Amino acid sequence: MYSTAHPRDYPACSGCSLCRLVCPMWRSHRDPRFSPEGLAKARQNGAAVTELADVLDACVLCGACDPVCPENIDLGGMIMDLRRDVPARPEQAALQTGYRKAAAAPDAAPAGALLLPGAALRADAGLLARVLELLGIGCATDDGADIALALEIGGAIDPGRRRSFLDMLGGRTLVVGDGLLLRELRHWLPGARLQGLGEALGNLGAIRRRIASADFYVVEARAYHADHERLVAHYDALRKESGCSMNLDLQRIAIPGCDEAEASWMLKGRRPARILVESPAEREVFRCVAGVPVLHLAELAAPNEEMHNA
Repeated sequence: MYSTAHPRDYPACSGCSLCRLVCPMWRSHRDPRFSPEGLAKARQNGAAVTELADVLDACVLCGACDPVCPENIDLGGMIMDLRRDVPARPEQAALQTGYRKAAAAPDAAPAGALLLPGAALRADAGLLARVLELLGIGCATDDGADIALALEIGGAIDPGRRRSFLDMLGGRTLVVGDGLLLRELRHWLPGARLQGLGEALGNLGAIRRRIASADFYVVEARAYHADHERLVAHYDALRKESGCSMNLDLQRIAIPGCDEAEASWMLKGRRPARILVESPAEREVFRCVAGVPVLHLAELAAPNEEMHNA
Protein backbone atom coordinates (compact mmCIF):
# COMPACT_ATOMS: atom_id res chain seq x y z
CA MET A 1 0.00 0.00 0.00
CA TYR A 2 1.40 3.33 -0.99
CA SER A 3 2.38 5.87 1.63
CA THR A 4 0.38 9.08 1.98
CA ALA A 5 3.28 11.01 3.55
CA HIS A 6 4.48 14.15 1.78
CA PRO A 7 2.24 14.05 -1.33
CA ARG A 8 3.77 15.33 -4.55
CA ASP A 9 2.31 17.41 -7.39
CA TYR A 10 1.69 16.87 -11.12
CA PRO A 11 5.36 17.20 -12.29
CA ALA A 12 5.97 13.81 -10.65
CA CYS A 13 3.43 12.02 -12.91
CA SER A 14 5.21 9.28 -14.87
CA GLY A 15 2.23 8.43 -17.07
CA CYS A 16 1.74 4.92 -15.66
CA SER A 17 -2.06 5.20 -16.19
CA LEU A 18 -2.97 3.32 -12.99
CA CYS A 19 -5.34 6.15 -12.03
CA ARG A 20 -7.37 5.53 -15.19
CA LEU A 21 -8.32 2.07 -13.96
CA VAL A 22 -10.28 3.51 -11.03
CA CYS A 23 -11.51 6.79 -12.56
CA PRO A 24 -15.26 7.18 -13.23
CA MET A 25 -14.76 10.05 -15.69
CA TRP A 26 -12.38 7.83 -17.70
CA ARG A 27 -15.00 5.06 -17.73
CA SER A 28 -17.61 7.53 -18.96
CA HIS A 29 -15.55 9.25 -21.66
CA ARG A 30 -12.85 6.75 -22.72
CA ASP A 31 -10.73 9.76 -23.56
CA PRO A 32 -7.25 10.04 -22.01
CA ARG A 33 -7.83 13.73 -21.35
CA PHE A 34 -10.59 12.77 -18.91
CA SER A 35 -8.39 11.25 -16.22
CA PRO A 36 -6.06 12.48 -13.48
CA GLU A 37 -3.14 11.34 -15.61
CA GLY A 38 -4.45 13.38 -18.55
CA LEU A 39 -4.69 16.48 -16.38
CA ALA A 40 -1.20 15.97 -14.94
CA LYS A 41 0.40 15.43 -18.35
CA ALA A 42 -1.47 18.41 -19.80
CA ARG A 43 -0.11 20.60 -17.01
CA GLN A 44 3.39 19.23 -17.53
CA ASN A 45 3.13 20.37 -21.16
CA GLY A 46 1.89 23.86 -20.36
CA ALA A 47 -1.87 23.55 -20.85
CA ALA A 48 -3.81 26.50 -19.44
CA VAL A 49 -6.51 25.87 -16.84
CA THR A 50 -9.14 27.28 -19.23
CA GLU A 51 -8.27 24.50 -21.68
CA LEU A 52 -8.97 21.93 -18.99
CA ALA A 53 -12.32 23.29 -17.81
CA ASP A 54 -14.44 20.45 -19.27
CA VAL A 55 -12.25 17.80 -17.66
CA LEU A 56 -12.20 19.57 -14.31
CA ASP A 57 -15.99 19.85 -14.38
CA ALA A 58 -16.33 16.13 -15.17
CA CYS A 59 -14.31 15.01 -12.14
CA VAL A 60 -16.52 13.85 -9.24
CA LEU A 61 -13.66 14.16 -6.70
CA CYS A 62 -14.21 10.61 -5.51
CA GLY A 63 -10.55 10.37 -4.49
CA ALA A 64 -10.06 6.89 -5.98
CA CYS A 65 -6.95 8.00 -7.84
CA ASP A 66 -5.01 9.06 -4.75
CA PRO A 67 -4.35 5.68 -3.07
CA VAL A 68 -3.36 3.97 -6.35
CA CYS A 69 -0.79 6.57 -7.47
CA PRO A 70 2.72 5.04 -7.14
CA GLU A 71 4.27 8.52 -7.28
CA ASN A 72 2.25 9.61 -4.21
CA ILE A 73 0.78 12.62 -6.05
CA ASP A 74 -2.12 14.38 -4.33
CA LEU A 75 -4.27 14.09 -7.46
CA GLY A 76 -7.49 15.09 -5.70
CA GLY A 77 -5.79 18.16 -4.26
CA MET A 78 -4.37 19.00 -7.69
CA ILE A 79 -7.83 18.96 -9.24
CA MET A 80 -9.34 21.01 -6.41
CA ASP A 81 -6.57 23.60 -6.81
CA LEU A 82 -7.12 23.80 -10.57
CA ARG A 83 -10.85 24.32 -10.07
CA ARG A 84 -10.12 27.50 -8.15
CA ASP A 85 -9.02 29.08 -11.45
CA VAL A 86 -12.24 28.15 -13.27
CA PRO A 87 -15.23 30.46 -12.64
CA ALA A 88 -18.04 28.78 -10.74
CA ARG A 89 -21.37 28.38 -12.49
CA PRO A 90 -23.94 31.00 -11.34
CA GLU A 91 -26.16 28.42 -9.66
CA GLN A 92 -23.18 27.06 -7.70
CA ALA A 93 -22.12 30.51 -6.57
CA ALA A 94 -25.69 31.30 -5.49
CA LEU A 95 -25.92 28.09 -3.48
CA GLN A 96 -22.59 28.80 -1.79
CA THR A 97 -23.82 32.29 -0.84
CA GLY A 98 -26.99 30.79 0.63
CA TYR A 99 -25.02 28.31 2.73
CA ARG A 100 -22.72 31.07 3.95
CA LYS A 101 -25.65 33.23 5.07
CA ALA A 102 -27.19 30.27 6.90
CA ALA A 103 -23.91 29.77 8.79
CA ALA A 104 -23.54 33.44 9.71
CA ALA A 105 -25.50 33.23 12.99
CA PRO A 106 -25.74 29.59 14.07
CA ASP A 107 -27.08 28.43 17.40
CA ALA A 108 -24.43 27.48 19.93
CA ALA A 109 -23.16 23.97 19.25
CA PRO A 110 -24.11 21.42 21.92
CA ALA A 111 -21.34 20.09 24.12
CA GLY A 112 -19.64 16.81 23.42
CA ALA A 113 -19.36 14.75 20.26
CA LEU A 114 -20.88 16.41 17.22
CA LEU A 115 -22.37 15.41 13.88
CA LEU A 116 -21.64 17.61 10.86
CA PRO A 117 -24.41 16.21 8.68
CA GLY A 118 -23.66 17.89 5.36
CA ALA A 119 -26.16 19.18 2.83
CA ALA A 120 -27.42 15.80 1.57
CA LEU A 121 -28.26 14.43 5.04
CA ARG A 122 -29.64 17.74 6.32
CA ALA A 123 -32.07 17.80 3.39
CA ASP A 124 -33.76 14.65 4.76
CA ALA A 125 -35.03 15.64 8.19
CA GLY A 126 -36.37 12.19 9.04
CA LEU A 127 -33.13 10.43 8.18
CA LEU A 128 -31.10 13.05 10.05
CA ALA A 129 -33.20 12.55 13.19
CA ARG A 130 -32.71 8.79 12.95
CA VAL A 131 -28.93 9.17 12.56
CA LEU A 132 -28.70 11.47 15.58
CA GLU A 133 -30.68 9.11 17.79
CA LEU A 134 -28.65 6.10 16.68
CA LEU A 135 -25.32 7.82 17.30
CA GLY A 136 -26.49 9.59 20.45
CA ILE A 137 -24.62 12.81 19.68
CA GLY A 138 -25.47 16.46 19.05
CA CYS A 139 -25.90 18.10 15.67
CA ALA A 140 -24.02 21.19 14.52
CA THR A 141 -26.31 23.83 13.09
CA ASP A 142 -23.23 25.15 11.29
CA ASP A 143 -21.89 22.06 9.53
CA GLY A 144 -19.61 23.94 7.15
CA ALA A 145 -21.83 23.35 4.11
CA ASP A 146 -20.54 26.54 2.48
CA ILE A 147 -16.95 25.41 3.00
CA ALA A 148 -17.71 21.94 1.64
CA LEU A 149 -19.30 23.43 -1.47
CA ALA A 150 -16.36 25.78 -1.93
CA LEU A 151 -14.04 22.76 -1.88
CA GLU A 152 -16.26 21.08 -4.46
CA ILE A 153 -16.49 23.93 -6.94
CA GLY A 154 -13.20 25.70 -6.29
CA GLY A 155 -14.90 28.62 -4.56
CA ALA A 156 -13.13 31.00 -2.22
CA ILE A 157 -13.04 30.23 1.51
CA ASP A 158 -12.71 33.31 3.66
CA PRO A 159 -9.86 32.72 6.17
CA GLY A 160 -11.86 34.26 9.01
CA ARG A 161 -14.84 32.07 8.23
CA ARG A 162 -12.69 28.95 8.20
CA ARG A 163 -10.98 29.95 11.45
CA SER A 164 -14.26 30.51 13.29
CA PHE A 165 -15.63 27.19 12.00
CA LEU A 166 -12.56 25.26 13.12
CA ASP A 167 -12.55 27.02 16.51
CA MET A 168 -16.09 25.75 17.07
CA LEU A 169 -14.95 22.19 16.34
CA GLY A 170 -11.73 22.16 18.35
CA GLY A 171 -11.29 19.36 20.89
CA ARG A 172 -14.43 17.44 19.88
CA THR A 173 -15.11 14.00 18.50
CA LEU A 174 -16.63 14.61 15.07
CA VAL A 175 -18.74 12.52 12.72
CA VAL A 176 -18.68 14.13 9.29
CA GLY A 177 -21.32 13.49 6.65
CA ASP A 178 -19.57 15.22 3.75
CA GLY A 179 -16.61 13.16 2.58
CA LEU A 180 -14.82 16.06 0.91
CA LEU A 181 -15.02 18.19 4.05
CA LEU A 182 -13.78 15.21 6.08
CA ARG A 183 -10.73 14.99 3.83
CA GLU A 184 -9.82 18.61 4.52
CA LEU A 185 -10.59 18.45 8.24
CA ARG A 186 -7.93 15.74 8.52
CA HIS A 187 -5.42 18.38 7.37
CA TRP A 188 -6.90 21.34 9.23
CA LEU A 189 -7.42 19.56 12.57
CA PRO A 190 -4.47 17.18 12.91
CA GLY A 191 -4.94 14.81 15.79
CA ALA A 192 -8.70 15.38 15.98
CA ARG A 193 -11.02 12.41 16.50
CA LEU A 194 -12.76 12.21 13.12
CA GLN A 195 -15.03 9.63 11.52
CA GLY A 196 -17.07 9.52 8.36
CA LEU A 197 -20.79 8.86 8.77
CA GLY A 198 -20.58 5.40 7.21
CA GLU A 199 -17.82 4.23 9.53
CA ALA A 200 -19.60 5.60 12.61
CA LEU A 201 -22.88 3.86 11.74
CA GLY A 202 -21.12 0.68 10.64
CA ASN A 203 -19.55 0.36 14.08
CA LEU A 204 -22.96 0.16 15.77
CA GLY A 205 -23.92 -3.39 16.67
CA ALA A 206 -27.63 -2.89 15.91
CA ILE A 207 -26.71 -1.94 12.33
CA ARG A 208 -23.75 -4.24 11.82
CA ARG A 209 -25.62 -7.43 12.72
CA ARG A 210 -28.39 -6.62 10.23
CA ILE A 211 -26.08 -6.56 7.22
CA ALA A 212 -26.68 -9.83 5.37
CA SER A 213 -24.77 -11.92 2.86
CA ALA A 214 -27.30 -11.10 0.11
CA ASP A 215 -26.77 -7.34 0.54
CA PHE A 216 -24.70 -5.10 -1.71
CA TYR A 217 -22.99 -2.50 0.48
CA VAL A 218 -21.99 0.81 -1.15
CA VAL A 219 -19.08 2.49 0.62
CA GLU A 220 -19.06 6.31 0.27
CA ALA A 221 -15.94 6.86 -1.81
CA ARG A 222 -14.77 10.28 -0.65
CA ALA A 223 -14.62 9.54 3.08
CA TYR A 224 -13.13 6.10 2.41
CA HIS A 225 -10.33 7.26 0.13
CA ALA A 226 -9.49 10.16 2.47
CA ASP A 227 -8.36 7.58 5.07
CA HIS A 228 -7.81 4.58 2.83
CA GLU A 229 -4.99 2.77 4.64
CA ARG A 230 -6.91 2.60 7.92
CA LEU A 231 -10.38 1.99 6.51
CA VAL A 232 -9.40 -0.96 4.33
CA ALA A 233 -9.22 -3.03 7.52
CA HIS A 234 -12.58 -1.72 8.77
CA TYR A 235 -14.46 -2.67 5.61
CA ASP A 236 -12.66 -5.96 5.08
CA ALA A 237 -13.71 -6.98 8.60
CA LEU A 238 -17.31 -5.89 7.94
CA ARG A 239 -17.40 -7.80 4.66
CA LYS A 240 -15.99 -10.99 6.19
CA GLU A 241 -18.30 -10.78 9.20
CA SER A 242 -21.50 -10.27 7.18
CA GLY A 243 -20.67 -12.01 3.90
CA CYS A 244 -22.00 -9.05 1.93
CA SER A 245 -20.49 -7.83 -1.32
CA MET A 246 -19.20 -4.27 -1.64
CA ASN A 247 -18.37 -1.67 -4.26
CA LEU A 248 -14.65 -2.30 -3.69
CA ASP A 249 -12.52 -3.51 -6.58
CA LEU A 250 -9.60 -5.92 -6.29
CA GLN A 251 -7.31 -3.10 -5.15
CA ARG A 252 -9.82 -2.22 -2.42
CA ILE A 253 -10.72 1.02 -4.20
CA ALA A 254 -14.35 2.16 -3.85
CA ILE A 255 -16.32 2.60 -7.07
CA PRO A 256 -18.51 5.69 -6.53
CA GLY A 257 -22.25 5.60 -7.25
CA CYS A 258 -22.11 9.19 -8.45
CA ASP A 259 -24.76 8.95 -11.18
CA GLU A 260 -27.23 6.50 -12.69
CA ALA A 261 -24.85 5.30 -15.40
CA GLU A 262 -22.13 4.51 -12.86
CA ALA A 263 -24.62 2.80 -10.51
CA SER A 264 -26.02 0.69 -13.35
CA TRP A 265 -22.51 -0.34 -14.40
CA MET A 266 -21.69 -1.26 -10.81
CA LEU A 267 -24.76 -3.51 -10.53
CA LYS A 268 -24.26 -5.27 -13.85
CA GLY A 269 -24.27 -9.03 -13.21
CA ARG A 270 -25.22 -8.62 -9.54
CA ARG A 271 -28.48 -9.84 -8.01
CA PRO A 272 -28.51 -8.43 -4.47
CA ALA A 273 -31.56 -8.71 -2.23
CA ARG A 274 -30.96 -5.16 -0.96
CA ILE A 275 -28.59 -2.27 -1.55
CA LEU A 276 -27.20 -0.54 1.54
CA VAL A 277 -25.64 2.89 1.16
CA GLU A 278 -23.70 5.22 3.43
CA SER A 279 -24.56 8.35 1.43
CA PRO A 280 -28.09 9.81 1.25
CA ALA A 281 -27.30 11.14 -2.23
CA GLU A 282 -26.32 7.67 -3.48
CA ARG A 283 -29.49 6.22 -1.98
CA GLU A 284 -31.49 8.33 -4.44
CA VAL A 285 -29.23 7.38 -7.36
CA PHE A 286 -29.57 3.64 -6.73
CA ARG A 287 -33.33 3.88 -6.23
CA CYS A 288 -33.55 5.10 -9.81
CA VAL A 289 -31.78 2.06 -11.28
CA ALA A 290 -32.25 -0.86 -8.87
CA GLY A 291 -35.32 -3.09 -8.69
CA VAL A 292 -34.63 -4.00 -5.05
CA PRO A 293 -34.92 -2.06 -1.77
CA VAL A 294 -32.27 0.63 -1.31
CA LEU A 295 -31.64 1.58 2.31
CA HIS A 296 -29.39 4.02 4.08
CA LEU A 297 -27.44 2.32 6.89
CA ALA A 298 -29.43 4.27 9.47
CA GLU A 299 -32.63 2.66 8.18
CA LEU A 300 -31.45 -0.81 9.22
CA ALA A 301 -32.01 -0.29 12.96
CA ALA A 302 -34.81 1.14 15.03
CA PRO A 303 -33.72 4.52 16.46
CA ASN A 304 -34.62 3.59 20.03
CA GLU A 305 -32.78 0.28 20.00
CA GLU A 306 -29.94 0.04 22.50
CA MET A 307 -26.69 0.92 20.78
CA HIS A 308 -23.33 -0.62 21.40
CA ASN A 309 -20.15 -1.11 19.42
CA ALA A 310 -19.80 -4.34 17.53
